[in-house]
Amino acid sequence: MHSFTFHCVSPSCSDQSPLSFPQMQFMLLFSRQGKLRLQKWYVPLSDKERKKISRDLVQTILARKPKMCSFLEWRDLKIVYKRYASLYFCCAVEDQDNELITLEIIHRYVELLDKYFGSVCELDIIFNFEKAYFILDEFLLGGEAQETSKKNVLKAIEQADLLQEVIHVCIAV
Repeated sequence: MHSFTFHCVSPSCSDQSPLSFPQMQFMLLFSRQGKLRLQKWYVPLSDKERKKISRDLVQTILARKPKMCSFLEWRDLKIVYKRYASLYFCCAVEDQDNELITLEIIHRYVELLDKYFGSVCELDIIFNFEKAYFILDEFLLGGEAQETSKKNVLKAIEQADLLQEVIHVCIAV
C-alpha cells in the first residue's frame, strides 16, 4: 500500500506542511432521476441515517443549477460532486480537506470505470454494480486513495477477472 503526500512548492506558499489526500466519509452515485446506483460508506452510520443523508443530498444536488459550483457545505462536511453524462458522483469529505483533490479522485474513478467498461454508462453500473464496487475498492481503501496509478488498478482488476474465469472453469469441469 502506498502513502501519498504532496508538499507546497510554490514561492507564495508560506506553509510547508504536507498536503494529503482527503479522508472520504462516503461516496454516492445517483442518476438525474434521483435513483441511487452505488453507495460506499467509510464511517459507521445506521441504515436510517444513511437513507436520510442519501435522500437529502440527492435532492439538494439535483435542485442546483448546472452552472453552480460543485462544492457545498453540508452539516459539518464538504460535499464535492460532478456530473458525468446521466450520473452524479458525490463525495463527502471533512471541511478542511481539499475539494480539488476530491474532484480529481472522482475523475480518476470515472476514468477507471471508462477504461474497464469502455465509455461507462448508467446501465454498466446497474448491471455490473459488483464490478463498480470492486474497482472503487481497488482505488480507495477506507476512504483514502490507495493507488493512484490507473495502470496498476486496472492490472489488479484484470488479474481478479482472470482468477474468476479460472474458478468458473474449474467448477464447470
